[in-house]
Amino acid sequence: MNEIGPAGAPAMKLPALRKAAESLETQFLAQMLAASGLGQTPSSFGGGTGEGQFASYLHQAQAERIVAAGGIGLAERIFHALAERSDVAQ
Repeated sequence: MNEIGPAGAPAMKLPALRKAAESLETQFLAQMLAASGLGQTPSSFGGGTGEGQFASYLHQAQAERIVAAGGIGLAERIFHALAERSDVAQ
């Protein structure tokens, strides 16, 4: 069973491309969450230096959940672009 995906790509190589696309979307979203200041606490009575050190883990976890829930569509566009340009499309 050799299913065919986008642009005639063999289905067995498509999961790796999809995983790469989702990883890129996750990293993008984690950076955007960090830049937005989401999760920052007020300076008084905040979590201190420890909170700041672990904020990147929180942003990464939140981004992973967003992508697992369907994301913002970036992974799908990246996936199709990779499938069209990769050697699996030949």
